[in-house]
Amino acid sequence: MIEFQSSFVEKLPGDTEFDNYPRQVINSCYSFALPKPVENPSLVAFSEDCARLIDIEPESCEDSAFVQIMSGNYIPAGTKPYAMCYGGHQFGNWAGQLGDGRAINFGEIVNRKGKKWSLQLKGAGPTPYSRTADGLAVLRSSIREFLCSEWMHHLGVPTTRALSIVTTGEEVLRDMFYDGNPQFEKGAIVARLSESFIRFGNFELLAARRELETLRKLLIYCINETPELSQLNEDCSFKELNKQSIEFFRSICLKTADLMVQWMQLGFVHGVMNTDNMSIMGQTIDYGPFGWLENYDEFWTPNTTDIPGRRYCYGKQPEVAFWNLYQLANSLRQLDIDEKSLIECLDDYKNRYIKSWQKTFANKLGFKKYLGNKHDLLINSLIDLFKKFGLDWTVFFRKLSLINFDPNKISKKANLKIIASSSYQKTDEGFEHKVNEWLCNYIYQIKSEKLSSEERIELMDATNPIYVPRNYLLQEAIEKAQKEDFSLIHQLMQIMQNPYTDQGPSCEQFKNKRPNWALNKPGCSSLSCSS
Repeated sequence: MIEFQSSFVEKLPGDTEFDNYPRQVINSCYSFALPKPVENPSLVAFSEDCARLIDIEPESCEDSAFVQIMSGNYIPAGTKPYAMCYGGHQFGNWAGQLGDGRAINFGEIVNRKGKKWSLQLKGAGPTPYSRTADGLAVLRSSIREFLCSEWMHHLGVPTTRALSIVTTGEEVLRDMFYDGNPQFEKGAIVARLSESFIRFGNFELLAARRELETLRKLLIYCINETPELSQLNEDCSFKELNKQSIEFFRSICLKTADLMVQWMQLGFVHGVMNTDNMSIMGQTIDYGPFGWLENYDEFWTPNTTDIPGRRYCYGKQPEVAFWNLYQLANSLRQLDIDEKSLIECLDDYKNRYIKSWQKTFANKLGFKKYLGNKHDLLINSLIDLFKKFGLDWTVFFRKLSLINFDPNKISKKANLKIIASSSYQKTDEGFEHKVNEWLCNYIYQIKSEKLSSEERIELMDATNPIYVPRNYLLQEAIEKAQKEDFSLIHQLMQIMQNPYTDQGPSCEQFKNKRPNWALNKPGCSSLSCSS
Protein backbone atom coordinates (compact mmCIF):
# COMPACT_ATOMS: atom_id res chain seq x y z
CA MET A 1 0.00 0.00 0.00
CA ILE A 2 1.32 3.45 -0.94
CA GLU A 3 1.72 5.81 2.01
CA PHE A 4 1.30 9.50 1.28
CA GLN A 5 2.61 12.60 3.00
CA SER A 6 1.23 16.10 2.56
CA SER A 7 4.07 18.48 3.40
CA PHE A 8 3.09 20.98 0.70
CA VAL A 9 -0.39 21.55 2.13
CA GLU A 10 0.71 21.28 5.75
CA LYS A 11 3.57 23.77 5.54
CA LEU A 12 2.12 26.37 3.17
CA PRO A 13 -0.95 28.63 3.22
CA GLY A 14 -3.97 27.25 1.40
CA ASP A 15 -7.33 28.36 0.07
CA THR A 16 -9.92 28.75 2.83
CA GLU A 17 -12.79 28.12 0.40
CA PHE A 18 -13.53 24.40 -0.01
CA ASP A 19 -16.14 24.47 -2.78
CA ASN A 20 -14.76 23.55 -6.19
CA TYR A 21 -15.70 26.33 -8.60
CA PRO A 22 -13.61 28.67 -10.79
CA ARG A 23 -12.38 31.73 -8.92
CA GLN A 24 -9.43 33.94 -8.07
CA VAL A 25 -7.61 32.40 -5.12
CA ILE A 26 -5.83 34.93 -2.93
CA ASN A 27 -2.80 34.52 -0.66
CA SER A 28 -2.67 30.78 -1.18
CA CYS A 29 -0.36 28.17 -2.64
CA TYR A 30 -3.12 25.65 -3.33
CA SER A 31 -6.79 24.75 -3.14
CA PHE A 32 -8.22 21.40 -2.11
CA ALA A 33 -9.86 19.57 -5.02
CA LEU A 34 -11.16 16.04 -5.45
CA PRO A 35 -10.81 14.11 -8.71
CA LYS A 36 -13.98 13.68 -10.74
CA PRO A 37 -15.13 10.01 -10.62
CA VAL A 38 -15.06 8.29 -14.01
CA GLU A 39 -17.40 5.66 -15.43
CA ASN A 40 -15.21 2.82 -16.61
CA PRO A 41 -11.45 3.26 -16.09
CA SER A 42 -9.19 0.89 -18.00
CA LEU A 43 -5.40 0.58 -17.93
CA VAL A 44 -3.65 1.38 -21.21
CA ALA A 45 -0.04 1.17 -20.08
CA PHE A 46 2.26 1.70 -17.11
CA SER A 47 5.96 2.25 -16.62
CA GLU A 48 7.66 -0.52 -14.62
CA ASP A 49 10.69 1.70 -14.09
CA CYS A 50 8.54 4.52 -12.77
CA ALA A 51 6.53 2.20 -10.51
CA ARG A 52 9.70 1.02 -8.81
CA LEU A 53 10.55 4.62 -7.92
CA ILE A 54 7.71 4.53 -5.41
CA ASP A 55 8.22 0.88 -4.40
CA ILE A 56 5.31 -0.52 -6.43
CA GLU A 57 5.93 -3.97 -7.85
CA PRO A 58 5.07 -3.95 -11.57
CA GLU A 59 2.54 -6.79 -11.26
CA SER A 60 0.54 -4.63 -8.83
CA CYS A 61 -0.01 -2.07 -11.58
CA GLU A 62 -2.43 -4.41 -13.31
CA ASP A 63 -4.62 -4.77 -10.23
CA SER A 64 -8.02 -3.09 -10.22
CA ALA A 65 -7.05 -1.19 -7.06
CA PHE A 66 -4.18 0.50 -8.91
CA VAL A 67 -6.47 1.48 -11.79
CA GLN A 68 -9.05 2.90 -9.38
CA ILE A 69 -6.41 5.05 -7.67
CA MET A 70 -4.77 6.27 -10.87
CA SER A 71 -8.14 7.17 -12.37
CA GLY A 72 -9.07 9.20 -9.29
CA ASN A 73 -11.99 6.94 -8.38
CA TYR A 74 -10.37 5.92 -5.10
CA ILE A 75 -8.69 8.40 -2.78
CA PRO A 76 -5.95 6.64 -0.76
CA ALA A 77 -5.83 7.12 2.99
CA GLY A 78 -3.56 9.94 4.06
CA THR A 79 -3.96 11.99 0.89
CA LYS A 80 -5.21 15.55 0.80
CA PRO A 81 -5.85 16.12 -2.91
CA TYR A 82 -5.11 19.63 -4.06
CA ALA A 83 -4.45 21.84 -7.08
CA MET A 84 -1.57 24.34 -7.07
CA CYS A 85 -2.11 28.06 -7.45
CA TYR A 86 0.30 29.80 -9.82
CA GLY A 87 0.44 32.35 -12.63
CA GLY A 88 2.73 32.89 -15.54
CA HIS A 89 3.82 34.64 -18.69
CA GLN A 90 2.28 33.04 -21.77
CA PHE A 91 3.93 33.90 -25.11
CA GLY A 92 5.69 36.77 -23.34
CA ASN A 93 2.56 38.34 -21.84
CA TRP A 94 1.52 38.26 -18.20
CA ALA A 95 -1.54 36.00 -17.92
CA GLY A 96 -2.33 36.43 -14.24
CA GLN A 97 -3.65 33.48 -12.26
CA LEU A 98 -3.47 30.12 -14.06
CA GLY A 99 -2.96 27.18 -11.68
CA ASP A 100 -3.54 23.45 -12.01
CA GLY A 101 -6.64 23.56 -14.19
CA ARG A 102 -6.81 19.80 -14.68
CA ALA A 103 -4.05 18.35 -12.53
CA ILE A 104 -4.80 17.13 -9.01
CA ASN A 105 -1.97 16.29 -6.63
CA PHE A 106 -2.35 13.41 -4.19
CA GLY A 107 0.71 14.32 -2.14
CA GLU A 108 4.23 12.98 -1.66
CA ILE A 109 5.56 9.45 -1.40
CA VAL A 110 8.88 8.72 0.30
CA ASN A 111 10.39 5.51 -1.05
CA ARG A 112 12.60 3.02 0.78
CA LYS A 113 15.71 4.96 -0.22
CA GLY A 114 14.34 8.13 1.37
CA LYS A 115 13.64 9.85 -1.98
CA LYS A 116 10.47 11.94 -2.10
CA TRP A 117 8.16 11.86 -5.14
CA SER A 118 4.99 13.87 -5.73
CA LEU A 119 2.12 12.07 -7.46
CA GLN A 120 -0.28 13.97 -9.69
CA LEU A 121 -3.23 12.97 -11.87
CA LYS A 122 -3.48 14.98 -15.10
CA GLY A 123 -6.96 15.12 -16.62
CA ALA A 124 -8.72 14.23 -13.36
CA GLY A 125 -11.40 16.91 -13.49
CA PRO A 126 -12.05 20.57 -12.78
CA THR A 127 -10.37 22.62 -10.05
CA PRO A 128 -10.77 26.23 -8.92
CA TYR A 129 -8.18 27.04 -11.61
CA SER A 130 -9.99 25.46 -14.55
CA ARG A 131 -11.60 28.77 -15.59
CA THR A 132 -14.07 27.82 -18.36
CA ALA A 133 -12.50 24.41 -19.11
CA ASP A 134 -13.64 20.96 -17.97
CA GLY A 135 -10.38 19.85 -16.33
CA LEU A 136 -10.24 16.69 -18.43
CA ALA A 137 -7.72 15.29 -20.93
CA VAL A 138 -8.04 13.18 -24.05
CA LEU A 139 -6.31 9.94 -25.00
CA ARG A 140 -4.47 11.62 -27.88
CA SER A 141 -2.47 14.06 -25.75
CA SER A 142 -2.16 11.65 -22.84
CA ILE A 143 -0.39 9.06 -25.00
CA ARG A 144 2.03 11.73 -26.19
CA GLU A 145 2.85 12.84 -22.65
CA PHE A 146 3.14 9.31 -21.28
CA LEU A 147 5.49 8.06 -24.01
CA CYS A 148 7.61 11.17 -24.43
CA SER A 149 8.24 11.84 -20.74
CA GLU A 150 9.42 8.28 -20.16
CA TRP A 151 11.42 8.31 -23.39
CA MET A 152 13.12 11.53 -22.31
CA HIS A 153 14.14 9.87 -19.05
CA HIS A 154 15.80 7.02 -20.90
CA LEU A 155 17.51 9.53 -23.19
CA GLY A 156 19.05 10.99 -20.03
CA VAL A 157 17.05 14.23 -19.99
CA PRO A 158 15.68 15.56 -16.66
CA THR A 159 11.90 15.20 -16.83
CA THR A 160 8.72 14.59 -14.94
CA ARG A 161 7.89 10.89 -15.08
CA ALA A 162 4.76 9.07 -16.25
CA LEU A 163 3.57 6.20 -14.07
CA SER A 164 0.43 5.18 -15.94
CA ILE A 165 -2.22 6.07 -18.47
CA VAL A 166 -5.83 5.00 -18.12
CA THR A 167 -8.87 5.63 -20.28
CA THR A 168 -11.92 6.89 -18.43
CA GLY A 169 -14.69 5.25 -20.45
CA GLU A 170 -16.04 8.74 -21.18
CA GLU A 171 -15.82 11.11 -24.11
CA VAL A 172 -14.40 14.62 -24.02
CA LEU A 173 -15.26 17.42 -26.44
CA ARG A 174 -12.19 19.05 -28.02
CA ASP A 175 -11.56 21.39 -30.95
CA MET A 176 -8.26 19.86 -32.05
CA PHE A 177 -7.59 22.37 -34.83
CA TYR A 178 -9.22 25.42 -33.21
CA ASP A 179 -11.34 25.76 -36.35
CA GLY A 180 -14.78 25.75 -34.77
CA ASN A 181 -15.39 22.03 -35.38
CA PRO A 182 -15.06 20.30 -32.00
CA GLN A 183 -15.36 16.52 -31.82
CA PHE A 184 -15.72 13.98 -29.05
CA GLU A 185 -12.55 12.06 -28.17
CA LYS A 186 -11.72 9.31 -25.69
CA GLY A 187 -10.95 10.64 -22.21
CA ALA A 188 -7.79 9.63 -20.36
CA ILE A 189 -5.73 10.37 -17.24
CA VAL A 190 -1.95 10.30 -16.86
CA ALA A 191 -0.40 9.71 -13.43
CA ARG A 192 2.77 11.80 -13.20
CA LEU A 193 5.68 11.76 -10.76
CA SER A 194 8.23 14.44 -9.97
CA GLU A 195 10.42 15.50 -7.07
CA SER A 196 8.38 18.69 -7.27
CA PHE A 197 5.74 20.18 -9.56
CA ILE A 198 6.51 23.76 -8.45
CA ARG A 199 7.02 26.13 -11.38
CA PHE A 200 8.43 29.60 -11.91
CA GLY A 201 4.82 30.75 -12.02
CA ASN A 202 4.19 29.75 -8.39
CA PHE A 203 6.56 32.55 -7.38
CA GLU A 204 5.45 34.98 -10.08
CA LEU A 205 1.80 35.10 -9.04
CA LEU A 206 2.53 35.79 -5.39
CA ALA A 207 5.08 38.47 -6.34
CA ALA A 208 2.71 40.12 -8.82
CA ARG A 209 0.00 40.33 -6.18
CA ARG A 210 2.47 41.50 -3.51
CA GLU A 211 1.49 38.57 -1.30
CA LEU A 212 4.97 38.73 0.14
CA GLU A 213 4.54 36.74 3.34
CA THR A 214 3.16 33.80 1.38
CA LEU A 215 5.95 34.25 -1.19
CA ARG A 216 8.52 34.13 1.62
CA LYS A 217 7.00 30.94 3.00
CA LEU A 218 7.03 29.31 -0.44
CA LEU A 219 10.67 30.28 -0.93
CA ILE A 220 11.71 28.86 2.45
CA TYR A 221 9.75 25.67 1.74
CA CYS A 222 11.53 25.20 -1.60
CA ILE A 223 14.96 25.90 -0.07
CA ASN A 224 14.29 23.33 2.64
CA GLU A 225 13.23 20.80 0.00
CA THR A 226 16.58 21.24 -1.81
CA PRO A 227 19.04 18.74 -0.25
CA GLU A 228 22.21 20.67 -1.13
CA LEU A 229 21.02 23.82 0.68
CA SER A 230 20.99 24.60 4.39
CA GLN A 231 17.65 24.39 6.20
CA LEU A 232 15.92 27.62 7.20
CA ASN A 233 13.53 28.32 10.05
CA GLU A 234 10.35 30.29 9.46
CA ASP A 235 11.80 33.14 11.55
CA CYS A 236 15.24 33.07 9.93
CA SER A 237 17.13 36.35 9.50
CA PHE A 238 17.09 38.23 6.22
CA LYS A 239 20.83 37.56 5.88
CA GLU A 240 20.25 33.80 6.05
CA LEU A 241 17.29 33.98 3.68
CA ASN A 242 19.18 36.12 1.18
CA LYS A 243 22.19 33.80 1.13
CA GLN A 244 20.20 30.60 0.65
CA SER A 245 17.84 32.25 -1.85
CA ILE A 246 20.77 33.19 -4.08
CA GLU A 247 22.10 29.62 -3.94
CA PHE A 248 18.60 28.31 -4.66
CA PHE A 249 18.23 30.57 -7.68
CA ARG A 250 21.74 29.72 -8.89
CA SER A 251 20.91 26.00 -8.77
CA ILE A 252 17.78 26.64 -10.87
CA CYS A 253 19.81 28.65 -13.40
CA LEU A 254 22.46 25.94 -13.76
CA LYS A 255 19.93 23.10 -13.96
CA THR A 256 17.94 25.03 -16.57
CA ALA A 257 21.09 25.67 -18.62
CA ASP A 258 21.91 21.96 -18.57
CA LEU A 259 18.35 21.13 -19.60
CA MET A 260 18.48 23.53 -22.55
CA VAL A 261 21.74 21.98 -23.76
CA GLN A 262 20.15 18.53 -23.70
CA TRP A 263 17.05 19.74 -25.53
CA MET A 264 19.14 21.43 -28.19
CA GLN A 265 21.61 18.63 -28.75
CA LEU A 266 18.82 16.07 -29.12
CA GLY A 267 16.70 18.35 -31.31
CA PHE A 268 13.76 18.49 -28.88
CA VAL A 269 11.38 21.45 -29.15
CA HIS A 270 9.02 21.96 -26.20
CA GLY A 271 6.60 24.24 -28.03
CA VAL A 272 5.11 26.07 -25.01
CA MET A 273 7.90 27.49 -22.86
CA ASN A 274 5.61 29.71 -20.81
CA THR A 275 6.91 30.49 -17.32
CA ASP A 276 4.17 28.29 -15.84
CA ASN A 277 5.71 25.40 -17.81
CA MET A 278 9.18 25.87 -16.31
CA SER A 279 10.13 23.65 -13.37
CA ILE A 280 12.32 24.80 -10.47
CA MET A 281 13.85 21.31 -10.69
CA GLY A 282 15.27 21.99 -14.14
CA GLN A 283 13.04 19.25 -15.55
CA THR A 284 11.02 19.01 -18.75
CA ILE A 285 7.41 19.49 -17.71
CA ASP A 286 4.04 19.67 -19.47
CA TYR A 287 4.33 17.85 -22.77
CA GLY A 288 1.91 19.54 -25.16
CA PRO A 289 2.64 20.38 -28.81
CA PHE A 290 6.29 19.29 -28.61
CA GLY A 291 8.29 17.98 -31.56
CA TRP A 292 11.66 16.65 -32.66
CA LEU A 293 13.86 18.48 -35.12
CA GLU A 294 13.96 16.59 -38.41
CA ASN A 295 15.22 18.62 -41.37
CA TYR A 296 17.18 21.42 -39.72
CA ASP A 297 15.28 24.68 -39.26
CA GLU A 298 16.19 26.86 -36.30
CA PHE A 299 12.84 28.68 -36.66
CA TRP A 300 10.75 25.51 -36.60
CA THR A 301 8.03 25.30 -33.97
CA PRO A 302 5.69 22.34 -33.48
CA ASN A 303 3.02 24.59 -31.93
CA THR A 304 0.49 26.03 -34.38
CA THR A 305 -0.38 28.74 -31.85
CA ASP A 306 3.27 29.83 -31.89
CA ILE A 307 3.66 30.00 -35.67
CA PRO A 308 2.97 33.76 -36.12
CA GLY A 309 5.86 34.87 -33.87
CA ARG A 310 7.79 31.59 -33.43
CA ARG A 311 8.73 32.65 -29.92
CA TYR A 312 9.26 29.04 -28.88
CA CYS A 313 10.99 27.74 -31.99
CA TYR A 314 14.00 25.43 -31.76
CA GLY A 315 16.70 28.09 -32.04
CA LYS A 316 15.18 30.46 -29.46
CA GLN A 317 14.77 27.98 -26.60
CA PRO A 318 17.99 28.92 -24.71
CA GLU A 319 17.09 32.62 -25.02
CA VAL A 320 13.52 32.04 -23.80
CA ALA A 321 14.77 30.02 -20.83
CA PHE A 322 16.97 32.98 -19.87
CA TRP A 323 13.99 35.35 -20.20
CA ASN A 324 11.93 33.06 -17.99
CA LEU A 325 14.69 32.92 -15.37
CA TYR A 326 14.78 36.70 -15.44
CA GLN A 327 11.06 36.77 -14.55
CA LEU A 328 11.74 34.41 -11.64
CA ALA A 329 14.57 36.70 -10.49
CA ASN A 330 12.15 39.65 -10.60
CA SER A 331 9.81 37.71 -8.33
CA LEU A 332 12.59 37.08 -5.80
CA ARG A 333 13.50 40.77 -5.89
CA GLN A 334 10.10 41.48 -4.32
CA LEU A 335 11.59 40.01 -1.13
CA ASP A 336 14.64 42.29 -1.51
CA ILE A 337 16.91 39.41 -2.48
CA ASP A 338 20.20 40.98 -3.60
CA GLU A 339 19.87 42.20 -7.19
CA LYS A 340 23.57 42.02 -8.03
CA SER A 341 23.75 38.39 -6.92
CA LEU A 342 20.66 37.48 -8.94
CA ILE A 343 22.25 39.03 -12.03
CA GLU A 344 25.41 37.02 -11.39
CA CYS A 345 23.27 33.86 -11.31
CA LEU A 346 21.79 34.81 -14.68
CA ASP A 347 25.32 35.27 -16.00
CA ASP A 348 26.10 31.81 -14.63
CA TYR A 349 23.24 30.48 -16.76
CA LYS A 350 24.73 31.99 -19.92
CA ASN A 351 28.26 30.79 -19.17
CA ARG A 352 27.08 27.29 -18.23
CA TYR A 353 24.96 27.00 -21.36
CA ILE A 354 27.73 28.13 -23.74
CA LYS A 355 30.41 25.89 -22.24
CA SER A 356 28.12 22.86 -21.96
CA TRP A 357 26.78 23.32 -25.51
CA GLN A 358 30.29 23.53 -26.94
CA LYS A 359 31.40 20.41 -25.10
CA THR A 360 28.25 18.48 -26.00
CA PHE A 361 28.44 19.39 -29.69
CA ALA A 362 32.08 18.31 -29.72
CA ASN A 363 30.99 14.98 -28.18
CA LYS A 364 28.33 14.58 -30.88
CA LEU A 365 31.12 14.77 -33.45
CA GLY A 366 33.30 12.32 -31.55
CA PHE A 367 35.72 14.74 -29.88
CA LYS A 368 36.44 14.32 -26.19
CA LYS A 369 36.70 18.04 -25.56
CA TYR A 370 35.96 21.32 -27.30
CA LEU A 371 38.98 22.97 -28.94
CA GLY A 372 37.69 26.44 -29.79
CA ASN A 373 38.12 27.79 -33.33
CA LYS A 374 39.15 24.42 -34.79
CA HIS A 375 35.82 22.93 -33.80
CA ASP A 376 33.83 26.11 -34.45
CA LEU A 377 34.75 25.94 -38.14
CA LEU A 378 33.55 22.34 -38.34
CA ILE A 379 30.36 23.03 -36.41
CA ASN A 380 29.40 26.16 -38.36
CA SER A 381 30.06 24.56 -41.75
CA LEU A 382 28.05 21.51 -40.64
CA ILE A 383 25.08 23.69 -39.70
CA ASP A 384 25.31 25.20 -43.18
CA LEU A 385 25.08 21.66 -44.62
CA PHE A 386 22.03 20.96 -42.49
CA LYS A 387 20.31 24.11 -43.73
CA LYS A 388 21.25 23.69 -47.38
CA PHE A 389 20.50 19.99 -47.83
CA GLY A 390 17.75 19.26 -45.30
CA LEU A 391 19.65 16.70 -43.23
CA ASP A 392 17.77 14.85 -40.50
CA TRP A 393 19.24 15.84 -37.13
CA THR A 394 18.93 12.44 -35.42
CA VAL A 395 19.78 10.22 -38.39
CA PHE A 396 22.80 12.26 -39.47
CA PHE A 397 24.58 12.31 -36.13
CA ARG A 398 23.94 8.64 -35.45
CA LYS A 399 25.22 7.60 -38.87
CA LEU A 400 28.25 9.87 -38.71
CA SER A 401 30.01 7.31 -36.52
CA LEU A 402 29.88 4.89 -39.49
CA ILE A 403 32.12 7.08 -41.68
CA ASN A 404 35.11 5.26 -43.15
CA PHE A 405 38.43 7.11 -42.82
CA ASP A 406 40.22 5.37 -45.69
CA PRO A 407 41.12 7.91 -48.45
CA ASN A 408 40.18 5.68 -51.41
CA LYS A 409 37.33 6.32 -53.85
CA ILE A 410 35.25 3.38 -52.62
CA SER A 411 35.25 4.76 -49.07
CA LYS A 412 34.37 8.25 -50.27
CA LYS A 413 31.42 6.90 -52.22
CA ALA A 414 30.24 4.85 -49.23
CA ASN A 415 30.53 7.91 -46.97
CA LEU A 416 28.43 9.99 -49.36
CA LYS A 417 25.77 7.30 -49.34
CA ILE A 418 25.72 7.32 -45.53
CA ILE A 419 25.24 11.10 -45.38
CA ALA A 420 22.73 11.10 -48.27
CA SER A 421 20.53 8.65 -46.36
CA SER A 422 19.86 11.39 -43.81
CA SER A 423 18.81 14.01 -46.38
CA TYR A 424 15.20 14.95 -47.16
CA GLN A 425 16.28 16.36 -50.54
CA LYS A 426 17.55 14.84 -53.76
CA THR A 427 21.34 14.83 -53.83
CA ASP A 428 23.36 16.25 -56.73
CA GLU A 429 26.92 17.25 -57.58
CA GLY A 430 26.68 20.28 -55.34
CA PHE A 431 25.71 18.04 -52.46
CA GLU A 432 28.61 15.67 -53.16
CA HIS A 433 31.12 18.51 -53.34
CA LYS A 434 30.01 20.20 -50.10
CA VAL A 435 29.71 16.96 -48.13
CA ASN A 436 33.11 15.69 -49.35
CA GLU A 437 34.66 19.01 -48.40
CA TRP A 438 33.22 18.88 -44.89
CA LEU A 439 34.11 15.21 -44.41
CA CYS A 440 37.73 15.86 -45.44
CA ASN A 441 38.01 18.60 -42.80
CA TYR A 442 36.26 16.42 -40.22
CA ILE A 443 38.47 13.37 -40.85
CA TYR A 444 41.60 15.55 -40.79
CA GLN A 445 40.59 16.98 -37.40
CA ILE A 446 39.81 13.56 -35.96
CA LYS A 447 43.19 12.24 -37.08
CA SER A 448 45.05 15.30 -35.81
CA GLU A 449 43.61 14.73 -32.34
CA LYS A 450 44.75 11.09 -32.50
CA LEU A 451 41.41 9.61 -31.47
CA SER A 452 41.03 5.88 -31.94
CA SER A 453 38.02 4.62 -33.87
CA GLU A 454 36.81 2.75 -30.80
CA GLU A 455 36.93 5.85 -28.59
CA ARG A 456 35.25 8.02 -31.18
CA ILE A 457 32.44 5.58 -31.96
CA GLU A 458 31.77 4.82 -28.30
CA LEU A 459 31.50 8.52 -27.44
CA MET A 460 29.29 9.32 -30.44
CA ASP A 461 26.95 6.38 -29.91
CA ALA A 462 26.53 7.34 -26.24
CA THR A 463 25.66 10.93 -27.23
CA ASN A 464 23.56 10.45 -30.36
CA PRO A 465 20.46 8.26 -29.98
CA ILE A 466 19.07 5.97 -32.66
CA TYR A 467 15.45 6.26 -31.56
CA VAL A 468 13.51 9.38 -30.59
CA PRO A 469 9.71 9.76 -30.23
CA ARG A 470 9.01 11.45 -33.53
CA ASN A 471 5.52 12.90 -33.87
CA TYR A 472 4.54 10.59 -36.71
CA LEU A 473 5.35 7.52 -34.59
CA LEU A 474 3.29 8.87 -31.71
CA GLN A 475 0.44 9.69 -34.09
CA GLU A 476 0.45 6.13 -35.42
CA ALA A 477 0.26 4.84 -31.84
CA ILE A 478 -2.62 7.24 -31.13
CA GLU A 479 -4.60 6.15 -34.18
CA LYS A 480 -4.25 2.49 -33.20
CA ALA A 481 -5.16 3.24 -29.58
CA GLN A 482 -8.33 5.03 -30.63
CA LYS A 483 -9.38 1.65 -32.08
CA GLU A 484 -8.50 -0.11 -28.78
CA ASP A 485 -5.21 -1.41 -30.18
CA PHE A 486 -2.42 -0.51 -27.74
CA SER A 487 0.23 -2.76 -29.31
CA LEU A 488 2.29 0.07 -30.81
CA ILE A 489 2.34 1.90 -27.47
CA HIS A 490 3.84 -1.17 -25.82
CA GLN A 491 6.30 -1.69 -28.66
CA LEU A 492 7.48 1.91 -28.40
CA MET A 493 7.81 1.47 -24.63
CA GLN A 494 10.23 -1.40 -25.20
CA ILE A 495 12.29 0.56 -27.71
CA MET A 496 12.51 3.69 -25.58
CA GLN A 497 14.23 1.88 -22.73
CA ASN A 498 17.44 1.63 -24.80
CA PRO A 499 17.34 4.56 -27.25
CA TYR A 500 21.11 4.54 -27.82
CA THR A 501 21.31 0.83 -28.68
CA ASP A 502 20.42 -0.70 -32.04
CA GLN A 503 17.62 -3.15 -31.34
CA GLY A 504 17.81 -5.07 -34.59
CA PRO A 505 15.87 -5.52 -37.83
CA SER A 506 12.47 -5.74 -36.11
CA CYS A 507 12.87 -2.08 -35.03
CA GLU A 508 14.31 -0.81 -38.32
CA GLN A 509 11.30 1.38 -39.13
CA PHE A 510 11.65 3.28 -35.87
CA LYS A 511 15.11 4.64 -36.64
CA ASN A 512 14.37 6.07 -40.09
CA LYS A 513 13.82 9.70 -40.94
CA ARG A 514 10.28 11.06 -41.29
CA PRO A 515 8.39 9.51 -44.22
CA ASN A 516 7.00 11.85 -46.89
CA TRP A 517 3.38 11.05 -46.00
CA ALA A 518 3.90 12.52 -42.51
CA LEU A 519 5.18 15.92 -43.68
CA ASN A 520 1.84 17.74 -43.47
CA LYS A 521 -0.41 15.19 -41.79
CA PRO A 522 -2.19 16.51 -38.66
CA GLY A 523 -0.43 15.34 -35.52
CA CYS A 524 2.77 14.48 -37.41
CA SER A 525 4.23 17.95 -37.93
CA SER A 526 2.65 20.87 -36.09
CA LEU A 527 0.05 20.48 -33.35
CA SER A 528 -2.25 22.73 -31.37
CA CYS A 529 -2.41 23.04 -27.60
CA SER A 530 -5.77 21.24 -27.65
CA SER A 531 -5.67 18.29 -25.25
